Amino acid sequence: MPGNQEIRPDLDDGIDRKALTQLRKRFLRVNQGRLLRANQALSTRQQFVLKLLPLLLHVNHPMLPGYVSGSTPSGLCGYEPDDEVLAQAQRLTRAFTYKAPRGKQQSPLLGLFLMGSLGTLAQADQSDMDLWLCHAPGLNEQALEELRKKCSLLEVWAATQGSEVHFFLIDPERFRLGERGSQLTSDDCGTTQHYLLLDEFYRTAIWLGGRTPMWWLVPAFEESRYQSYAQTLLEKRFVRHDETLDLGSLAHIPPGEFIGAGLWQLYKGIRSPYKSVLKLLLTEIYASEHPRVECLSLRFKHAVFANKLELDELDPYIVVYRRIEEYLLERNEHQRLELIRRCLYLKANKKLSRPPRNGVKSWQRVLLERLSSEWQWDRRKLALLDSRSQWKVRQVKTERHMLVNELTYSYRFLVQLSRNLRGSSTVSHQDLAILGRRLYAAFERKAAKVELINPGIAPDLGEDTITLVNSPSPEAPSEQQWALFSGSLGAQDWPNFAPIKRTRDLIELLAWSHFNGIIDSGTRISLHPGSSDLTEFELSNLLLSLRQSLTLPLPPVGEAALRIKSQPSMVLLLINVGLDPLKQHSQMNVHMTTERIDALGYSGVRENLVQSIDQVSLNSWNELSVHRYSGQSALIDCLQAYLNRLPKDAPPPKLQIRCYCRNRAMTIAERVEELFNQVQSIHRTALRQRYIIQTRQRFHVLELGATPVSYSSLDDINQLIEHLGSPHNQAGALHVDRSALQDDDLGLILPTAKPDCIQVFYRIVGNGGEAELSVLDERNALWRQRLPFTDEHCLLTPIQRFLQSLLYRRNALQSMAEQLQTPPEVLYYQVLPDAPGNAKSLIPCEAPQSPINHPFYDVQAIINPAGAKGVRVTLYCNHQEFSQLQYAGDLYAAVAQHILAHRRGGERYPCYITDVDLSAIVTEEKIQTLHYLRYKTTLEAALNMALHNA
Repeated sequence: MPGNQEIRPDLDDGIDRKALTQLRKRFLRVNQGRLLRANQALSTRQQFVLKLLPLLLHVNHPMLPGYVSGSTPSGLCGYEPDDEVLAQAQRLTRAFTYKAPRGKQQSPLLGLFLMGSLGTLAQADQSDMDLWLCHAPGLNEQALEELRKKCSLLEVWAATQGSEVHFFLIDPERFRLGERGSQLTSDDCGTTQHYLLLDEFYRTAIWLGGRTPMWWLVPAFEESRYQSYAQTLLEKRFVRHDETLDLGSLAHIPPGEFIGAGLWQLYKGIRSPYKSVLKLLLTEIYASEHPRVECLSLRFKHAVFANKLELDELDPYIVVYRRIEEYLLERNEHQRLELIRRCLYLKANKKLSRPPRNGVKSWQRVLLERLSSEWQWDRRKLALLDSRSQWKVRQVKTERHMLVNELTYSYRFLVQLSRNLRGSSTVSHQDLAILGRRLYAAFERKAAKVELINPGIAPDLGEDTITLVNSPSPEAPSEQQWALFSGSLGAQDWPNFAPIKRTRDLIELLAWSHFNGIIDSGTRISLHPGSSDLTEFELSNLLLSLRQSLTLPLPPVGEAALRIKSQPSMVLLLINVGLDPLKQHSQMNVHMTTERIDALGYSGVRENLVQSIDQVSLNSWNELSVHRYSGQSALIDCLQAYLNRLPKDAPPPKLQIRCYCRNRAMTIAERVEELFNQVQSIHRTALRQRYIIQTRQRFHVLELGATPVSYSSLDDINQLIEHLGSPHNQAGALHVDRSALQDDDLGLILPTAKPDCIQVFYRIVGNGGEAELSVLDERNALWRQRLPFTDEHCLLTPIQRFLQSLLYRRNALQSMAEQLQTPPEVLYYQVLPDAPGNAKSLIPCEAPQSPINHPFYDVQAIINPAGAKGVRVTLYCNHQEFSQLQYAGDLYAAVAQHILAHRRGGERYPCYITDVDLSAIVTEEKIQTLHYLRYKTTLEAALNMALHNA
């Protein structure tokens, strides 16, 4: 049969042994051509390694690399080293003499194949060697372990020769069944790609020794009955058992493998998109053709059978490209095709716009020149691609758009494919969800997120010199903006240039520049601060803080982190960026001397020196975000947001707080750090608590332990007292910041708050004729009232009688089980010294003692609901009833007359309510002492007014 004709072996018509021999020679011819090309691009030492590896596996000599023991499996089927290889081996050790195996000794090593990019268009200086070593199925575990050790030693030896080698042991029988215990290439995602990996093996592997694949001899049109065809070849002795190696067929590829392959390539494509886009599109093509998939390996085999042996067209990367080109042209997707061409060109990495090294064109360069001419690329296009290592922001952002679109499209394609397969895929929905989160974290834009613009596109975006400018915003001249320019520009120059990027806030711009490697430690910065207070000292320290907090490159995100919601892992707070909190004093060159040096209440006017906070946050998905808080509420707003982002069941993020402003920077940073650490530790106890912060004359009450954390801002002390006097569902401790309420006795009272306890405080005020009575009830709600003062007994006895009645009434309404619990304790304190002046201490007091038979005037109030959310009041004075039904609007006047009639001489000293019943208007679950005290205050005010007017 002529050698240039297509060979079509047919079992029914009979098979010509010469035709099978000719087929094997054709495959070996292609194999030899690829091996020659691989060696052309290798260094002398690397060629030395590649030539010697088959011999080092074939023999087991103690003086050669890879020796383990005399029992290590050795012997590569049918391998006969040539004189050149033996001479190379003797260079390693003169003690080595080759002895050919005697007789028909069975060799346990069946075949050695080279996988990877060697011998292809994409071979590079740093390309590694993935070697499949097929061994006999009968090897026991001890023999396999020794073989693994031998391969490991050979990998170490190869590294000393400048070669990166990886061995992968293959049991052909287990492989055919889809069983393997480890990955089979250094770029392998696992068992979900068995057939796709076999497809890649058949069209790319270079045979180095041992048996040749049975697959070579089975025509592509017979792939559907591969097993019976191969069995016939063996049974009828068209081929011998010891000549072929059977790894299985590609008659059917489970569709689930397309999802597995796509997931793996998308995972890699997030950081190295150029390497993955080609394989992603090939996976898309295979999936779209299912179930009639024409694998590229079958195209390759068909070409060999047809005697189309041109190495360029059979190159693995060219075969992939031609199939993708055909697919995209059919779909009229020219933009995607252009991206694929760029990916192929950059993968090949032969710069056509520059002359070849040594003036000699490699076969890869010649092939690329032919392709680029076919694509009608001009010199300018080639020069742009060849300068990728010098690409900066603008080129990278344009390229990123195309690559992200392609990766996003591939993900959506995989999701849709997974839905269509309905459970026939071995890839779980969780794997898809995790990959979706990886893509989201890497590429999705959202508010405050710092965009990563260089996912493996250019090696370095660093600028030698940049210009940083602050100027009025064009859209709102009253607002400021920051812009970053390439190069060093003067004040007259920069308005004529387009910036690399502009933002409203400086830290957003600096974080973006650092995160994308545009500003590094070697970048020189020309600063135009505009109306800001930014100095070169501050700018330098801001960048240093970003570099220390965000060490690049970031560690990869593990799968466990993606299984749960993202959580903050690092938070950097930068205070007063570009702001001088004491600017007026700086301008007048005045240095203030004051005893009040607290950053939240500085000097006599209690200035708040925290005017802005920029929060830079990195989360567990490696997303970077920047939030700015400004104005008098900047601190409390930032604190609230920080607490609400804290993880519930994980350690808090690493918190760093820095300030580099012109005045009191260290004091400000330390004060804010103290506050954040204290509030955070309280919040993480998960108990409902309140924390009071004061800035200037305003108060902020944080509600901690709740989800989400909230706060109330109050303009003065009166609003604070009113707020603290609101009902609460449960008790919670009250915490007061150390600089808050320094001028008020509440600064002493509130921190003593205890749950399930009623605390009564009094302080003599004015000229000693009045006292201020404060009560913290069992839920730490505050009640305060100013009363006439004669002595401690007269002041505290009425409140004691009222609280005793209240506790008695509550106890009566409780169940027996509740009554067994200890009732709330009532504690009394005096605040010293007497006003005026700041409170210094709390002195516990004994409860007022009154003899049981000591008479007192009993005034009880019963509150009932009335229409339109109103109430009706019924008063009992020493058990005599006074109701609104009887006295209408004159109720309090009638009660006042009755009281005065029972007093000696009609004295008009204050009257006190001794008991209030609220059972008709407030449920027992919600009622607290505060409710009773409020009604007591209201009723007493009305009653004492009537006494005064009577």
